[in-house]
Amino acid sequence: MALLEVKNLRVEFPTRRGVLVAVDDISLEISEGEVLGVVGESGAGKSMTGSAIIGLLEPPGRIAGGEIRLEGERIDNLPYEQMRRIRGAKIGAIFQDPLTSLNPLYTIGRQLIETITTHTDSSDSDAQKMAIDLLAEVGIPAPERRFDSYPHEFSGGMRQRVVIALALCVNPRLIVADEPTTALDVSIQAQIIALLKRLCRDHGTAVMLITHDMGVIAETADRVAVMYAGRIAEVGAVRDVVKDARHPYTEGLMGSIPLVGHDVKRLTQIEGAMPRLTEIPAGCAFNPRCPKAFDRCRTDRPELLSTDGTTKAACWLYDEESVHG
Repeated sequence: MALLEVKNLRVEFPTRRGVLVAVDDISLEISEGEVLGVVGESGAGKSMTGSAIIGLLEPPGRIAGGEIRLEGERIDNLPYEQMRRIRGAKIGAIFQDPLTSLNPLYTIGRQLIETITTHTDSSDSDAQKMAIDLLAEVGIPAPERRFDSYPHEFSGGMRQRVVIALALCVNPRLIVADEPTTALDVSIQAQIIALLKRLCRDHGTAVMLITHDMGVIAETADRVAVMYAGRIAEVGAVRDVVKDARHPYTEGLMGSIPLVGHDVKRLTQIEGAMPRLTEIPAGCAFNPRCPKAFDRCRTDRPELLSTDGTTKAACWLYDEESVHG
């Protein structure tokens, strides 16, 4: 059984001009110890999906349909207090800017101890030992000395390590990491990615890694879900999606990445821009930008279909009726 199951999730934002659908009927699952990468342009719905899973949708956003199960238990309909306890104990979160996750007025040691004692039966002295061990595990040098430092006394990369320690301190089953390396320079990014992979392997934690960077996904994830306009366009093993993308949007994404050692005169460009939530077209949302679109793409919305490879793509090119009809 999958550790996390998301079925037909729909996230809506009521506005004066009508209801905007930010996440439109998506389903995904993550197994224990697996890293699922969720990739797409800004506005694709990746962060909204993550926020819905951890129960932190900003009002007036709301889950309007579907269900989210963690270890078989449904969590999308729980009262706030109950969800807050699960968020600390079973689900950890790592955000793009570590300063939003850390209280500037408290030392990092105090923040770690508070998190550990809130969600476990540990005494303060046990919690302090655990916290120092965790800081060492995530690569903070001289953790006993840095334990009493404040967030502003750390560099961006070190702060992100502290946030990872905070997310891990009560051994969560799932970590939702939303753009965890975007604010960091490339060498620090690589260290944080290696750290996340190792912690996953050592703790058996499942990770949902949300990013717009396909390079980070290729380095870190086992499987990838490519999102476009609130839906999943393609899902499959990372190596298959990277080497042999099936959805025209994913092909465009892959073609826009420069490859070391390949002398390419011109990278692929996807014409146009992703539609606003108020202007999502009928049929496949990608059809106005798609070089392979045909009549059915403009009227009927495709579900995820099996391709002749190992991935699934929401594209009518893989429907027998469309191709041969």
